[in-house]
Amino acid sequence: MPTRPRTAGDRVESDLKERANRSMMNTKDPVEKLRFFCLSRGATGILGLGRMFRRMDDDGNKNLNFSEFHKGLIETGCSLTAEEAEILFKKFDRDGNGNVNVDEFLVGIRPPMSENRRRVIQEAFNKMDKSGDGVITADDLKGVYNVKRHPQYLNGECTETQILEKFLSNFETFGLKDGQVTKDEFFDYYSGISSSIDQDAYFDLMMRNAWNL
Repeated sequence: MPTRPRTAGDRVESDLKERANRSMMNTKDPVEKLRFFCLSRGATGILGLGRMFRRMDDDGNKNLNFSEFHKGLIETGCSLTAEEAEILFKKFDRDGNGNVNVDEFLVGIRPPMSENRRRVIQEAFNKMDKSGDGVITADDLKGVYNVKRHPQYLNGECTETQILEKFLSNFETFGLKDGQVTKDEFFDYYSGISSSIDQDAYFDLMMRNAWNL
């Protein structure tokens, strides 16, 4: 059976995983180790960690204690030791009150991005978030993401809504599927993509072509 040709997206994903696995073996810094662990799982790695921690925040105060934090790391399959997890926790427990702010932690775990990259990601999100409520849904994508030439739409296999929901599933991970993508989740996803692309100009071009900016 012939092998399916690799797309540009496949190559970016493969390169991302390979780089992360190599880097993970060569660092002793718990922050870097967790970051590379996430990236070794592909573009959705940071996104998956973010979703896991945000859903553990049951009371909505955006804070996790060490027990919750450590449990989240274990559930993502991260191989940090308890000692490394404690070092990581203390690094982000800036005021020493025994809690870590989820949003600050996740921003700190994302691979560094230039202001130009953050700007074009924000531009893409704003275009997709047609309702302006801070969440991308299938309804937002109608009229923005054109499915009319999609093979499954043309042959009647899928409706427009079904194709849009499949598209949104690119941003779903760890079995956590809600058909909604927040701005933080959008940034979590593209921070992974960004880490495998060296040049700002190429990243900008990729984003503009992908989202018709």
